[in-house]
Amino acid sequence: MQLHNISGVYFIGIGGIGMSALARFFRQTGKEVAGYDKTATRLTDELQAEGIDVTFADGVEMIPSQFLNRENTLVVYTPAVPADHPQLVWFQTHGFEVAKRARVLGIISEGYSSICVAGTHGKTTVTTLTAHLLKQSELDCHAFLGGIAKNYQTNYLSSPFSRLVVLEADEFDRSFLHLSPALAVITATDADHLDIYGDQQTFADAFEAFAARIKPHGMLVAKKGTNLALDRFSGQCHFSYSLDDDACDFYARDIRLQNGLYHFSIVTPEEVIDDLTLGVPGLLNVENAVAATALAVLAGALPHEIRKGLASFQGIRRRFDYWLRSDQVSLIDDYAHHPEEIRATASSVKALYPDKKIVAVFQPHLYSRTHDFYNEFAAALSIFDEVLLMDIYPAREQPIPGVTAQMIADRVLCPAKVCQRHDLPAQIIASGAQVVITMGAGDIDKELPVLKAHLEQWMNEENC
Repeated sequence: MQLHNISGVYFIGIGGIGMSALARFFRQTGKEVAGYDKTATRLTDELQAEGIDVTFADGVEMIPSQFLNRENTLVVYTPAVPADHPQLVWFQTHGFEVAKRARVLGIISEGYSSICVAGTHGKTTVTTLTAHLLKQSELDCHAFLGGIAKNYQTNYLSSPFSRLVVLEADEFDRSFLHLSPALAVITATDADHLDIYGDQQTFADAFEAFAARIKPHGMLVAKKGTNLALDRFSGQCHFSYSLDDDACDFYARDIRLQNGLYHFSIVTPEEVIDDLTLGVPGLLNVENAVAATALAVLAGALPHEIRKGLASFQGIRRRFDYWLRSDQVSLIDDYAHHPEEIRATASSVKALYPDKKIVAVFQPHLYSRTHDFYNEFAAALSIFDEVLLMDIYPAREQPIPGVTAQMIADRVLCPAKVCQRHDLPAQIIASGAQVVITMGAGDIDKELPVLKAHLEQWMNEENC
C-alpha cells in the first residue's frame, strides 16, 4: 500500500476512537477525508467541525463523488462493521484498496520509532500519559490514542520533528500483530475477547506473538504477574514494573494521598525520581504512571520532564472523569468494562471516599463478555455499596439467549437491581448516594448530562 499515492481516504466506522484518530492524521497530512458511522456522537460532531464529511446512512449513494475513483482512494474499515455493510461490499467488489484500521496504522508506524502500549486494561491511560510525558520533554512525539486527551482535546497528536510515535496496541481482532515496536509495554493479560480467541491460553499466546514483533535490540516492559514466556525472545531487553513491588525494575514508593491527589517517588534501574504529583486522582493511575514513566525514561526523557508531565496531566475523557464534585454528591464516569477494571476503579474510589456511600451504575458491554464473566463482574461490583445495572449494550453482537444483565445482578452481594435508562436519576437519588460512578464501554455516557442536571436540582432543593 503506497499511502503517498492516495488523495482520499474513506472510513467505514469513522466515529470509533481508533478510526477517528486515523481520520485526523490523514486530514492533517492533506488528504480528502470522509466516512460513515451508525450514529452521531460527540466525536463525530467534532470531526464534522474539523471539516470531515460524516454520513449516518449506509447507502452507496451517500459516498461523496470524490471517493468513487479507485485509483487514488483508500477505504479503511473497523472489524466492528458487519461483513454485509452496503458501502463496504461495494468498495470490495469494485476493486478499491480496502484495509482494516490495524493494517493502516501498522503501515503508518513503519516510518517511525514506535512505542506501543498493549494490555487488557490500562492501555489508554498509559498511552496518553506516555505521549504527554514525551510532549513535555525535548523528545516530543506523534501519538494515536484510544481516548480523548483532556490536555489536547484530541486523540491524535503530531510533531514537527519527532520520529517517535506512541500507539495504543489493541488486542481485539489481533490488531496489535500489525505493529513492530521499538519499545513496548504490556499492562495486563487477563482474559478478554474470548469470542475472538476462544480460551485464555490462545489469548496469552497472542501477547507473546506481540512481544515477538519487537524490533531487534528493542525493549519490553511488562507488569509483574503477566506471566508471559519472554525469555525465549533473544535480542530484547526486558524490564518489569508494578505499583509498589521493590523487586521490579520500575515501581513507586512513598505513596501518599493528599487533597485527593497522589504524591510519590518512582524508582528506576538508574535512579529515584522523587517529589512527584499525579494530576489525576485514583490509585490505579499511580500504577499507570509507573508504566508510562518507564516508557518515557527508556525513550530518553529526563527526571525534571517526568515531574512536569505527571503534575500537568489532566486525564482522558471517560477515565475517572468527574462530571460533578461537591460535598453532597459527586458524579464520576469511567470506561471500565472488564471485571478487573471495575475492581481497580472500585478500589480507587473507595480510597478517595472511605466514609461515603458509593453507588455504581454499570452497563455491561457485549453479550459474549457478559456470558464469559458474569460471576467475575458480580464479584467486582460487590465492592460498591449499591449497584444499578443497565441492559447489555450489544455493540457488534446479536443477543445470546438467556444472557442478560440480571445474571450479574442476581450474584452481586450488595443491593443490586437492573434499572431502565429513564429511571436512573430517580433510583440514584432514592439510594442516598454520596458518590455515583457510571461505568461501561457502551453509550452510558449519554446519560451523564441528564444525571448531572437531576443531581444538581436535587442538591438545590435540599439546600433550600
